[in-house]
Amino acid sequence: MTTEATPHPNENGVIPKAPQFAISSRMATGRAMSLDVWSIFNAANLPADCINLGQGYMNFPPPQWVKEAADEALGTVSGNHYSHPKGRPRLREAIRDHYSQYFNRTLNVETEILVSSGANEGQYSAWVAWLEPGDEVILFEPYFDQYLPSITFNHGVPVYVPIHPPEDLAKATTSDDWRIDFEELRRAITPKTKMIVVNTPHNPIGKVFKQEELQKIADLAIEYNLMVMSDEVYDCLVFDDRPHVRIANLPGMWERTITVGSAGKSFACTGWRVGWLIGPESLIGPTLAAQTRIVFCTNSPLQEAAAAGLEQAVQRGYFEKQIQEYTERRDVLLKYFDEIGLKYSLPFGSYFVLVDISQVQIPEDYPFPETIRGRGRDFYAGWFLAQELKVSSIPVSEVGLSTRPFSQY
Repeated sequence: MTTEATPHPNENGVIPKAPQFAISSRMATGRAMSLDVWSIFNAANLPADCINLGQGYMNFPPPQWVKEAADEALGTVSGNHYSHPKGRPRLREAIRDHYSQYFNRTLNVETEILVSSGANEGQYSAWVAWLEPGDEVILFEPYFDQYLPSITFNHGVPVYVPIHPPEDLAKATTSDDWRIDFEELRRAITPKTKMIVVNTPHNPIGKVFKQEELQKIADLAIEYNLMVMSDEVYDCLVFDDRPHVRIANLPGMWERTITVGSAGKSFACTGWRVGWLIGPESLIGPTLAAQTRIVFCTNSPLQEAAAAGLEQAVQRGYFEKQIQEYTERRDVLLKYFDEIGLKYSLPFGSYFVLVDISQVQIPEDYPFPETIRGRGRDFYAGWFLAQELKVSSIPVSEVGLSTRPFSQY
């Protein structure tokens, strides 16, 4: 694959032939060069009055006291300079104080916590540190779309295991009804398998994995000596009194698990790009070494603000209030789906809901852009609904393409 630079006319007014350069072969993997779903369902391509319910954009700011902490940090000297690659001490200490109770151990701020430039970059650094060419990484599909190129850029091979949808969509369903076939998971494991990626609460299903489900995954990880990347960025968005179970706490799993967290999801500041990894020194150390060569460090003032968020959250009852507010938002949205007769899967976590669009009637001659030609029906339905109902969504087939289509949602 090659690309051309845009040349300028020379002194004679002649445009010389543009030089061509070979693109890295990794760019041909993981759909990296394809027009992604975020670009298609972008505000610039949709009606100006379209409500965006697809991309995780909050229509409210972070808490005022967290924003004030960012302002305060910007007013200091140290808050505007490099931080330690591990993360600023204040944030690592805040992560320790907040999370130690949830991991049943006192976390070591020097060896078991790594602050990253968003959860996604932290995961990327882990794959840089741990994947050899040909190593297989098991993804439960549908999956967060960034996993795929992050794995393939590091010469890993994604192996897909579906989370099977409910069989009877005519009935009311919940995210609990989406299930893994654990014999199917076992068959997916080969001598080349290095890691399983777990995402709970799940994006986009909203599934909160139960302990017995995580235990079965853990049993296989131990049996085949696999690492686990546990993406738990929505751990503060679990509804209906569901327990959030951390796979790292199961017997034999702390030593083989990297747990991923996010200030952006916790405090409605996704553009700040502050995340963290928690795990044993044996896994965090090499990941730190990789991250140091990728971004060196994460921005300093917003680390201070994230630290303030964690320090004050319990005293302010912040996370309890946030769950109440998100539950209300979820229920308002589902009420409208009920009124118009669209079936959905009730989510118990995260801020996504899967809607069955099989009954949406689209005129055969409806004008669609070339960017969605040849894609799943959910792309067509999503575009149609955005234009006609002024509500934007994200097609699930973008994140579940291998073993079965998810284009009904």
